[in-house]
Amino acid sequence: MTLTELRYIVAVARERHFGRAAETCYVSQPTLSVAIKKLEDELGVLIFERGGTEVGITAIGMQIINQARKVLEASSEIKEIARQGHDPLTGPLKVGVIHTVGPYLLPYLMPVHMQLNPNMPLVLQESFTVRLVEMLRQGEIDCAIMAAPVPDSGLDFLSLYEEKFILAVPANHPWANLKRINIDELKDETMLLLGNGHCFRDQVLEACPEMSPFSSSIDGMQRSFEGSSLETIRHMVASGLGITLLPESAICCDEYAKRQNRIKYIPIEEPAPSREIVLVWRKSYTRQAAIRALTEAVEKANLPFDMHAAS
Repeated sequence: MTLTELRYIVAVARERHFGRAAETCYVSQPTLSVAIKKLEDELGVLIFERGGTEVGITAIGMQIINQARKVLEASSEIKEIARQGHDPLTGPLKVGVIHTVGPYLLPYLMPVHMQLNPNMPLVLQESFTVRLVEMLRQGEIDCAIMAAPVPDSGLDFLSLYEEKFILAVPANHPWANLKRINIDELKDETMLLLGNGHCFRDQVLEACPEMSPFSSSIDGMQRSFEGSSLETIRHMVASGLGITLLPESAICCDEYAKRQNRIKYIPIEEPAPSREIVLVWRKSYTRQAAIRALTEAVEKANLPFDMHAAS
């Protein structure tokens, strides 16, 4: 039994697909499949149920995978201990960031960080919250920038800033000239949303539970529209396909739409929905000075949006 084999079974459990799991582990599918079969033969049990469109997990397999996650997390802690004698501000810092934060924070953060910490380059990984949390626990990244709430098991976090949600409507929308709007007025509207997996989608639906993805009849067929990124959603609004809620940071960075005058942004009346952006790391992580340095870089970055104090 090896740590590599344990990483393989955890990846398959996450992806429920051998091919996708192999891609995330940067190996071929045959290599991954042979290693997992070898582990099953060694243990004398089946971990996965094969044959369907989605890989299933046996009951005993679920117990093995849960234990494998603990072993991988423990192995990452050994690496942390070995780093204690080194300068915490020297060497790469592996930072994860969610899709709806990266494009709007990193262009302003990176130059400041490089100036303040020239010997600590950032190695960036953009992904979904669930994936970043798993990467944190397995030691694949050192810290992550994401939206609260954060799982409290084995993780610590620090608030960076809070940003409000702003309504985006096409320039010819009846609401386009409003100075503010009440969140309750949106309940009868259809909404353009990010696809499943994005935490920002869940936060929008939590703020406006009555909303549903925009759908319209085209050629007699019912079609729902969901975007893979905030920029896709923004262009859909600009094209008149619907309305949406965007985080404040995304609006401040929208120079193209402002020039074209294709989108109108309307603040929500207080109490407006918002999200808290946090920096997360393992409680066992020893480079606390590196965490403080990254936090300082965020604070000193000349961000184009207001960094409201997180409540």
